[in-house]
Amino acid sequence: MSSTPIAAARGRRAWHKFLANRAGVAGAVIIALFVLMAVFAPWLAPLDPLKSSFMTVRQAPSALHWLGTDELGRDILSRLLFGARASLMAGLISVAIAMLAGVPLGLLAGYHGRLIDGVISRCTDAMLAVPFLILAIALASFLGPSLTNAMIAIGLSAMPLFVRITRAQAIAIKSEDYIESARAIGLTDGAILWRYVLPNALPPVIVQASLTIAMAIIAESSLSFLGLGQLPPAPSWGSMLNSAKNFMDQAPWMSVAPGCAIFAAVLGFNLFGDGLRDALDPKTQ
Repeated sequence: MSSTPIAAARGRRAWHKFLANRAGVAGAVIIALFVLMAVFAPWLAPLDPLKSSFMTVRQAPSALHWLGTDELGRDILSRLLFGARASLMAGLISVAIAMLAGVPLGLLAGYHGRLIDGVISRCTDAMLAVPFLILAIALASFLGPSLTNAMIAIGLSAMPLFVRITRAQAIAIKSEDYIESARAIGLTDGAILWRYVLPNALPPVIVQASLTIAMAIIAESSLSFLGLGQLPPAPSWGSMLNSAKNFMDQAPWMSVAPGCAIFAAVLGFNLFGDGLRDALDPKTQ
C-alpha cells in the first residue's frame, strides 16, 4: 500500500487539530498581520521613515503622527512598519541558516554514531554551554555590525538546537523495521537518510523552527539595541528602543511602540509553535 494516502490523512488530522487550537490560530493571525505589515510597509506607512523634521521633534501621538515622533522628528509608526521587515527577515533567515547547518549534522550524528556522533555532539555541547544570546553577541562582534552579520551570528548560535533535536530523532528512527528493510533491499545510507529518516524527523524540527524564530527576533532586537545589528538610520525595533532609552521621561511613547511590537511578534510565534507541537504530536495522530 502506498504511504501517500496515509501521509495525507495524517496531514488532514494535524490540520484540523491545529484549527481547533485557539491559541495556535491566534498566533498564526498575529504572524500574518506582521507579515502584511512588513510586505506592505511602503503603502501603509504614512510618512518617509528616514525623513527628519526638527519642527516635530519628540511630539506626542496626534492625528498626523499616530504614535508620535522620535528625537529627530521621524514618524514612529512609519519606522515601526519598516522595522518589521528587519525583525521578520532576521527571524526567518537566521532560523533557515540554523536548519541548513544543523539538520544535516544531526542526521549524520544520529544515523552513523560512533566517531562522527562523538565529534559533532561534543562540539554541539560546547556551543550549548554558552548562553544563546551571549554567543550571538560574541559572533556579531567578531563579524562586525550589520543586519546580515547579525543574522549569520544568530543562525550559528541557534544551530546546536537543531543538531540536538535532529540527532535524537535520527537515533530513534534508524532502529525502526522499515529502515532495516531499506538496508536489506540495498539502499545506500544517503538514500535512506533522504527518503526515510529526514521526512520522519521533520515534524519536531518544524516545531522547533517556529519557536526559534521568536528567539531570533529577540536576539536581533538585542543586537540592534547594542549597535551590532541593523544600523541607523535604517529602522529596527531594537535600535528604536536604544534611541528611546534616553528620553523615557520626556517622550515615553518612543519606547512603547517598538516594545509592544517585539512582545506581540514573539507571542505570536510562541503561540503558533505551541499549536504546531500539539497538532504534530505523534501520540495523538
